[in-house]
Amino acid sequence: MDLRELPLRERKKARTRQALTETALRLFTEKGFDQTTLDELVDAVEVSKRTFFRNFPSKEDVALAADTELWSTFLSEVDTMQVRGLVLDAFLTALRASLERMDDGWDARFLATRALCGLTPAVEAHSLRYCNETTQAAFARMGARLGLDPGDVRLKLVIEVAVAAWRHAALSWAAAGGQQGRAGLRRRLDEAFAAVPESIALTSGG
Repeated sequence: MDLRELPLRERKKARTRQALTETALRLFTEKGFDQTTLDELVDAVEVSKRTFFRNFPSKEDVALAADTELWSTFLSEVDTMQVRGLVLDAFLTALRASLERMDDGWDARFLATRALCGLTPAVEAHSLRYCNETTQAAFARMGARLGLDPGDVRLKLVIEVAVAAWRHAALSWAAAGGQQGRAGLRRRLDEAFAAVPESIALTSGG
């Protein structure tokens, strides 16, 4: 998102949030998540703890800001996009559109977050919990749009498959050091979704 499109007050809030996120990831990477205190973080950004808690509920949440930026955008895409054809394709379209809306610095923040998750069980656990909450939100929103029963297993499974495809693409991209930038992430995402039908039809020769 281009901050210049926002009103002045919102631009200031967005810049503070971005400064907190980038500084937190730098400190967590340099010193370790547990070794970095909240006092050190707010002092480095020159804001108060009150300002921090207006933006993030916890240290884990600021560490995962890149995730929440993407998935909150994804949910807004799900709310407004036209859904025709395969629902799995609709989720891929929403994910690709969400990636396009991320700012230029998102890639670096996302890669830093993935590295931090690999080193910090508390952040990884928070990430998995957030992923589950987002999956449930996507199920509820898409189910309402399609007029499906809340217990419809088909929609639950297609969402789980979409999340698994995204996770494979994102983790493999991160493991490769963000190779080819966001274009590389989009390519891996397309490949993962394209592999779904063949994966489901996979059989054993035994």
